[in-house]
Amino acid sequence: QVQLVESGGGLVQTGGSLRLSCAVSGRTFNRYVISWFRQAPDKEREYVAGITWSGANTYYADSMKGRFTISRDNASNTVALLMNNLQPEDTAVYRCAAAFSPPHFTWVKAYSYWGQGTQVTVSS
Repeated sequence: QVQLVESGGGLVQTGGSLRLSCAVSGRTFNRYVISWFRQAPDKEREYVAGITWSGANTYYADSMKGRFTISRDNASNTVALLMNNLQPEDTAVYRCAAAFSPPHFTWVKAYSYWGQGTQVTVSS
């Protein structure tokens, strides 16, 4: 079992920044991938970014490249998502998820463990 707990969401103005954290506990292996997804009201879930448990590889959705940075802190077993230049369209519930050796970062069905999510609201 893997447990995931997100934190760091909140209200920010357009152009601002937020740093989300995903605390990971339980049974983890180097072949796990931790990713962030988001879902806005009345929209489908969207892939944001992911990182391998070793931290060696990352993947970003095209629309996040250059603004979002995913990283892993070995000491605290957390995966962080730094979001810069936030826009109103970034408003969503952000959830982290864990997958064991997925075929690809974005393969949603491979993610067996999910956090509860944290709300990010960007005001215009």
